[in-house]
Amino acid sequence: MALSLGVDIALQHLLHRRRQTLVSLLGVALGVAFFIGISAMMQGFQRDFIARIIDIQPHIIVKDEVRTAPPQPVERLYPGAAVSLRGLKPREEVRGIRGARNIIATLEELPGVHVAPALSGNLLLRFGGKDVSVNVTGIQPERERKVTHIEKDLLSGSLDALYTTSNAIILGEGVAAKAGIRSGDLISAVSPVGVVLKMKVVGIFRSNITLMDNFDTYVLLKKAQILANRANVINRVNLRLDDVEEASPLAARIERQYGYRSEPWQEQSRNVLGIFVIQNAIMYSTVGAILIVACFGIYNVISTVVFEKTRDIGILKSIGFRDSDIRRIFVLEGLIVGLIGTLIGWALGWALIEFMASIKFNMEGFVKAEGFILYRTPRHYILSAAMAIISATLAAWVPARRASRLNPVDIVRGAG
Repeated sequence: MALSLGVDIALQHLLHRRRQTLVSLLGVALGVAFFIGISAMMQGFQRDFIARIIDIQPHIIVKDEVRTAPPQPVERLYPGAAVSLRGLKPREEVRGIRGARNIIATLEELPGVHVAPALSGNLLLRFGGKDVSVNVTGIQPERERKVTHIEKDLLSGSLDALYTTSNAIILGEGVAAKAGIRSGDLISAVSPVGVVLKMKVVGIFRSNITLMDNFDTYVLLKKAQILANRANVINRVNLRLDDVEEASPLAARIERQYGYRSEPWQEQSRNVLGIFVIQNAIMYSTVGAILIVACFGIYNVISTVVFEKTRDIGILKSIGFRDSDIRRIFVLEGLIVGLIGTLIGWALGWALIEFMASIKFNMEGFVKAEGFILYRTPRHYILSAAMAIISATLAAWVPARRASRLNPVDIVRGAG
């Protein structure tokens, strides 16, 4: 059977059931359009968030912690003993990374790795009768600008102002807004150990990550050590890599070598990345449900055609059409619906993306944005086309297989 003849017969069958064919086309088109639109919206948000995390925060943070508490001496001496001791207090240790200079020097020798020490803690800011609890990070500006891009997020001031101004501090935009603080104001900083310093605001930054903007502040490393009363102590080593995919293996290697907990950016954002997995599952489930409904429409159309064209099938077989030829005709019907539905869906999907891009609103959650964050890529169109065409073809396979098994003799007898 010539392919053109099979296509001509398939088209005639579909045109004979115009209303049902149109409903099936619309179902496929909507499935494709929603896949493109939802994918662009969800992946746009996800990629933007991950890009901001990678851009703003260090790729690896080495903390003055251990992943699991060390076993007690009695546990090491008598492992698995029948008698256990409880209520033992661990030995008190001074917090901070020991041998930090040697660790930093060793890490700096690694190719493609930038390192910066830091001291993180809590602080209470007082201004005009208002108290604001914040996180404070002591940094060395010349090193910090190599591991984070916080400097480019400054709305005012500069990192170097931490050096040129006595007792300088940089605030997140949310921190400043909560206390009514402006750049150049003098504020009181009270540490948990009771140290009080008068500090001058030399900069305000906006990262567009709500948690950072509302709670993070930066001071000079030496000032943070004074506030914490921990001279020459750091409790963080921040690393930035030229290749972000190397973060996990390098963090594991650092932890094995030095014993300190080393968190790659994937681990720091594990909860959010887990939410992204759920979002993608919901997206594919929703679009899959739409395509399944459309496939039922295709199945219904072709099944009806098979029922109505039983006599025609018998005639075609009697003049020499093989089972595979009959099967091919009805599979072509599903393929045609899938192809035309995909093309219409592409147009609707493009229009949906452009419509969402035109909508402006203020969004504040994990990140701040002024509208939908959309990710446009040909990959979404290709994936949606593959899903739609395969689904439509599979939906046509069952009735096509049944049609190919019809016996022309039985058809003629039944007609008689």
